[in-house]
This record gives sequence, C-alpha cells and structure tokens, in this order.
Amino acid sequence: MSNRQRPTRRKFLAAGVSSASSAAVVLAGATVHQPTLADSRQTPDSLPTIALGPHRISRLILGGNPIYGYSHFNRLYSQHLREYHTPDRVLALVRHAVHCGINCWQNSYAERTVQDVRRCREAGLRFHWLLLGKPDWDRRPELIERAAAEGPIGIAPHGALAERLRRRGQLTRLRDLLKRIRDTGVLVGLSAHDPTLVAQAEEEDWDVDYYMVALYYLTRPRDELRRRLGEVPLGEVYLPSDRQRALQTVRAVGKPCLVYKVLAAGRVSLTPDSVRRTLHQTLDAIKPTDAMIVGMFQEFEDQVGMNARFVREWHAQRR
Repeated sequence: MSNRQRPTRRKFLAAGVSSASSAAVVLAGATVHQPTLADSRQTPDSLPTIALGPHRISRLILGGNPIYGYSHFNRLYSQHLREYHTPDRVLALVRHAVHCGINCWQNSYAERTVQDVRRCREAGLRFHWLLLGKPDWDRRPELIERAAAEGPIGIAPHGALAERLRRRGQLTRLRDLLKRIRDTGVLVGLSAHDPTLVAQAEEEDWDVDYYMVALYYLTRPRDELRRRLGEVPLGEVYLPSDRQRALQTVRAVGKPCLVYKVLAAGRVSLTPDSVRRTLHQTLDAIKPTDAMIVGMFQEFEDQVGMNARFVREWHAQRR
C-alpha cells in the first residue's frame, strides 16, 4: 500500500482482506504476513508488464520508502518503520513480492539498501532493481559509478535535486548527471515531483529512458504555496489538483512513466475498496506503457498480496 499509514489500520484486519496466499506469523513479537510453506511451492501469479529498455517489469513495483523509514508523516512514524524492517523482514517482503508477481523493486541509494539487495540476490530471488539517487549527488557525482556497479537496471537522480538545480538555472549540471548515468550503461531515469520538469525534458528530447512522476508536488516552494493558499500549511501538502496535472503530463509524454505517491503516502482512504478503486483509477489514467511504484508495509495486513490482486483484477477486466 502507500508509503505510510496510521496505526488505526489495525481495525482493517477484521475486513478479511488478507490474501489467501498468506499466513500471519509472529516475528520478534510483531505480526508479519508472508507466504505459507504450501504457497511457496506455487507458481507466482503473473502481473501485467511493460517494457523498460530491454526489460519487462511488472506494472506494480515495490517501493522502498516504508522499508527505509521515509514515512512522509513524522519522525516517530519513520523510526517505527526503520525498526520494524529488519534485514530478515526485508528479505521476507521481497520474497513475497516476487511470489505475487511483482518483479521490480525501487529504492534509494544507501549502504543499507545495497546490503538488502545483495542479500535478496544471494537468497536466489530474481527481480529488477531501479535505483533513485540522493539529493546530494550534485556534490557527490562519483556515487553514480559506485551505484551502477551494484547492478540496477536504471538510475534516476532524486527529484528534489533535479528541481533544485532547475530553480537555480543549473539544468546543465542536471543533464551532466544524466549523461554520467548513461555512460555507466544502465537505463537513465528522470524523477520529478513537478510535472513541468518532465514536460520540459520531453519537449527538449533529453536523453532519458523513463520518467518517475510523483502524483503530488511535494517539493513546491513555500512561497508558491503561500500565493496559492494564502498561508503555508504545516508539513507536506497533497493537493488533489496536483494529481490531475501530473496524470495529464504522464499521458502526454511518449516515454514510459513510473508514477509514485499513488496513495498520497497513506493519506487517501486505506480501506480495501478505496485502495482497489485508487489503483484501478490510476491504471486507467496512465498509458499502457506506464507502471506504478507503491510502498507496501506488511505489519498489519498483506498489502503485497492485496495490491497485486487488485492489479491482476484490473488487468483481467480490461482484456
């Protein structure tokens, strides 16, 4: 499900939404949802895929924010996420995602993410890995080569960095980073919270292979928020109109788009029916060549199995 949600989600357990292919186990005193032994012998259900360069990736991609404590709510929530996601739980999560047909994992570059990717590969899990850079890569561009050596299929500079360089009139530095990624031999991505950056890159035919497009403009300057709203709200701002503008851009550009913040970092209603509706509506709104990055958190329910089932349902209805 989305990048984070409120602890009150415990009440949704009674709704009977957990997948038939999962069972609750207790790990270090917390409930974790993962496949049963019998399930592990089954062939993973297929999900619809798109082409990303020479690769075929599932239209539902496992996001990394919940795993690494980027809650987009507050420090305490983020701390809980980090403490929950031990290496063993991350391995179980990725194993279950692969079992459910999710063959792509997107996360941000850090020592911990690299360790987790290595551990999953050593366990025999086969998946595509998409890597997002850190906001300081303009000062540490040498990390591009180090990251590419770990074997991602694609790398994108962080959207906050791309937008900061654009506001400063330093697009040459951004395009130099993109070229440096190209020179490593992996696919080149451009991530943005502001869809006008994606539109500009498309219009000017930048040398990129795919776009990562946030459905909410979280990095909007505070002055712009003040002009738009008359004041600056506390915390991150999720405007419904941003979603429509982002989706309009996604449909207008020719290259594959990977949309994220699909569930507004847990701010949309997280009942199963609402999640199904939001995922279906998003798939209806993006191009057939696009996919969704969705953060999933297994502590309270089998979000991986549920989200994969919703995407599979959508695909079956439209065949």
